[in-house]
Amino acid sequence: MRQRILDGLLVMMLGAAALLAPPAHAAPPPARGCDPLAPAECLLPFPSDWYTRPDPRTDTGRRVAFDASMLPRPATGQAVDPAAWNRSDGFSPGSTLIAQVPGLDLARTGAAPLTDIGRSLDRDAPVVLLDTTTGERWPYWAEPDSNAADPARRALLIHPARNFRDGHHYAVALRHLKDAAGRTIPAAAPFAAVAGKRLPAHDPLRARQDRLRPALNALRRAGVSTRGLNLAWDFTVASTRSLTGDLFTLRDDAFRRLGDRSPAFTVTGVTDFTEEQDARIAREVTGEITVPGYLDAPGGPPGAVLNRDRNGTPRALPGSVQTAAFRCEIPRAAFRRPSHPSLYGHGLLGSRNEVGAGNVRDMAAEHDFTFCATDWIGMAEDDIPVVLAALADPILFPAVPERSEQGMLNALFLGRALIHAKGLTTDPAFRTADGRPLLDTRRGLAYDGNSQGGILGGALVAASPDIRRGVLGVTGMNYGLLLNRSADFAPFQQVLDAAYPDKLHQQLVLQLFQLVWDRGETDAYANHLTDHHQVLMHIAYGDHQVANAAADVEARTLGARLLTPVLAAGRSPDAVPYWGIRRIGPRQLPYRGSAMTVWDSGTPTPPVTNTPPAGPAYGHDPHEDPRNSPAARQQKATFLTTGRVINVCGTTPCTATPTS
Repeated sequence: MRQRILDGLLVMMLGAAALLAPPAHAAPPPARGCDPLAPAECLLPFPSDWYTRPDPRTDTGRRVAFDASMLPRPATGQAVDPAAWNRSDGFSPGSTLIAQVPGLDLARTGAAPLTDIGRSLDRDAPVVLLDTTTGERWPYWAEPDSNAADPARRALLIHPARNFRDGHHYAVALRHLKDAAGRTIPAAAPFAAVAGKRLPAHDPLRARQDRLRPALNALRRAGVSTRGLNLAWDFTVASTRSLTGDLFTLRDDAFRRLGDRSPAFTVTGVTDFTEEQDARIAREVTGEITVPGYLDAPGGPPGAVLNRDRNGTPRALPGSVQTAAFRCEIPRAAFRRPSHPSLYGHGLLGSRNEVGAGNVRDMAAEHDFTFCATDWIGMAEDDIPVVLAALADPILFPAVPERSEQGMLNALFLGRALIHAKGLTTDPAFRTADGRPLLDTRRGLAYDGNSQGGILGGALVAASPDIRRGVLGVTGMNYGLLLNRSADFAPFQQVLDAAYPDKLHQQLVLQLFQLVWDRGETDAYANHLTDHHQVLMHIAYGDHQVANAAADVEARTLGARLLTPVLAAGRSPDAVPYWGIRRIGPRQLPYRGSAMTVWDSGTPTPPVTNTPPAGPAYGHDPHEDPRNSPAARQQKATFLTTGRVINVCGTTPCTATPTS
């Protein structure tokens, strides 16, 4: 059903884009205020402090300062209002760095690829990322945009192998770049002038030179001379408060209003199953939780954004409440011994009804969990039209992450009702016929989410005052990195292609999306997620939907350790498999901390380019295999109930049977 809805909307969106698209013409000249270092394309290089301004009121001392004329316009010609972006005091900690170097051959240049991240820290590496706050070199991999057919419009993409640190300042240097013949590519004239001798005060590039000089000095102190430089620039990463402040403001205000009470709820349906009907689940309960509404339209419909005061701080909309429907699956085991309450996070643009999936029922029955779910609004089935429209018109995009934040608050309230002594457990639906509770509220609240439920789930766990441990299944983070690499994005890509036919513009748009998307997914919370929480990441090797590369970045950022042995010899194409992720040795088990387990179903290794695993060459999609493995469920259950990571695979790598 969801696919039919999506297909129909896609046809309408593509038709509308075709009607509204202006006739083909040459690209407009860059807007005033574009960085003179890259005069051919505004916003390049990206991200850059050239597009920020001083602001002593922010934690970083800077603020993003885009002008509408700077942002790529969709095919409709509609200007993009930069207000949502200009609330940030820096750029995404997961920012992909974008530059354009015509004729660049990364292999001849010797830039570190995805398969050899360690080379990025070589003393003579041609791309240098420097944390000027600490003086530390930062790991990355560099790649061309493999989706671009026109070499003249192909982006150079530089991905941090570990998220940049919140609030820190970074300098970037590209040096000794080569073309396919091995010839050195000279710096563009504006950069050559800026990197050279001090320019006269009246020179139009003098202001740019003055802005760049501190970064060049920092690079020089780190051993990177201006000799041989093709391009250099600097940028500031948004502060923790800028990244997490919206969601934490909602949370703190809503729970302050709630006090020590349980959220209000109504049970709307109770279905008891005979053992013949369902040997695993004894009772299904549906209902609604009442949550304060922080979106700018009563009831918070799709397309709504956060209601803000004149300072941009989210505020509850007076008189507005969000009614969050929920569904719970209570296992038969709970009628013998009260069950462990857990939230469940559904997949891409799905619904709470995924809590009724077979693997979730298996987990509930095998390990005595009651799983409850609510729609992750913002990224739920009802939001599909808004998501499609936002890809065609970025003005609409803030509704996706901001409604997701209300969705997280809805889940937090459902979680509180699950474990509150006067919450759901007081209702007959959550008790036996003789009045015994089916929920053990003393055992705390767990979280288990898969796919989108893993990508957004890290943010939920970080924000929760009740969840101590969460499982992030077939997960990753940073949609700006994930989308090009996901088989799921193909239908959405058609909308993006119609709105932004130019592939270089597409890369910029994806990073602009990520700058506001951060607040509604794990990317913004990863640097501090494990300060007070534990997470267990389950990864499907060769996943077609959530790229392994994004999971590895997440593990490095979280400090999650890797259960070993990981893969059979010869499976990984990497020079050092899982570079930069510390291992859990046999003597450290059971391990008490955050961890990652890789499950191998025999699927071919995923592409090492920014493209999805498409076609028969990539075989079976293992995306659902870990959750359908009894061994994986045992590991999850032990972790969620005790905080211990155990080895359920013995002396061999973890494998999962392919799911049809």
